[in-house]
Amino acid sequence: MPRGSSPKREKEFKEIKNKSKKEGRYKGREEEVAARIVNKQRAQKGEAKSAKQKSGQKSSGRSQRITMKKAA
Repeated sequence: MPRGSSPKREKEFKEIKNKSKKEGRYKGREEEVAARIVNKQRAQKGEAKSAKQKSGQKSSGRSQRITMKKAA
């Protein structure tokens, strides 16, 4: 887990990792998957330093295309 994670997220990480091992999911990658899940949750809640747009908040890219045409 990254520095600055709350104890709540640390606990969540351990629970997800242990649950994955117990169920036999993500063999050999339990820690990686648990970290990704917790980091995604942190970013969505704005707890991470750089909470950029993540899943569910994708931009269409349309505004970028329009801006590029005007500049040309």
